[in-house]
Amino acid sequence: MSVETAAPSKKQVARRRRFFSRQDKITLGFFIGIPTFLHVMLVWFPAIGTILLSFTYWTGIRIEDITWAGFANYENIFFNTPIFWEALRVNTIWLAWFFFIATPLGVLLAYQIDREIRGHKFYQSAYFLPVVLSLAVTGIIWNFLLRPDGFVNGLLGLPISEAISFFGDDRYNIWVILIMASWRHIGYIMLLYLAGLKAIDSALREAATIDGATEWQTFRKIIFPAMKPVNIIVIVITIIESLRAFDMIYIIYGSSGGLPILGVLVFNNIAGEGASMKGAAYAVILFLLSIVPIISYLQQQFKEDVK
Repeated sequence: MSVETAAPSKKQVARRRRFFSRQDKITLGFFIGIPTFLHVMLVWFPAIGTILLSFTYWTGIRIEDITWAGFANYENIFFNTPIFWEALRVNTIWLAWFFFIATPLGVLLAYQIDREIRGHKFYQSAYFLPVVLSLAVTGIIWNFLLRPDGFVNGLLGLPISEAISFFGDDRYNIWVILIMASWRHIGYIMLLYLAGLKAIDSALREAATIDGATEWQTFRKIIFPAMKPVNIIVIVITIIESLRAFDMIYIIYGSSGGLPILGVLVFNNIAGEGASMKGAAYAVILFLLSIVPIISYLQQQFKEDVK
């Protein structure tokens, strides 16, 4: 074999070392740079701006009118705004309902569909359908069903003067809203958990069955621990979904705040009273309530993984 055929030429070496051509770099720049720019401008820039504005007084018109307020907006919320604590109570009930009722129902439904019970394809399609709808559309559908002149009161044969006020009666309007929100949340959790169950090796279940484990023992000691990544996602989504609820409440009550939640307070107070940025302060509080438990939970899980 000659030296010419044995040793690669300088041109071949240069071609091997050049991983990306000029055109490739331009393409990658567009694919990475444009989404990054949009994300910074539409997410990070408004978020940082909201945090800064929460410490100011501003009419929202001219930048020159911005004046420093310190913690005045937060003091006003915590000490002089009783509706904040009522909204916090409603959001806490919302979180507890999702965490202890809606999310477990989604997990149970996913487990039953994974076992391919009779009619499992119908159940999967029926519970997945609300997931493709936005919360606003979900609110419109339920508002049509439950309003005084809606489908349910019409089905009961009740005139408007005697109709059940599902949304206006404080005794059960929150529970009606939670059932409406659960209609979509259960399907979402079912979809996530079903995808995780499909990825579990069937040999684990077969081994548990051979060892004499019951179905509940198999789920609790084998399947549930194996679903740890999905469990983390489900917990994060449950917290976020319970705190960011706004669309459905706004569709039903508008800006009147018939059922106070933090998201509605952010919307109604975005310019604040007395030209303050009280709405921005509400948004920061809502952000902290959403992110702090999530970060704490993830840190705990990462520490356990390291150990």
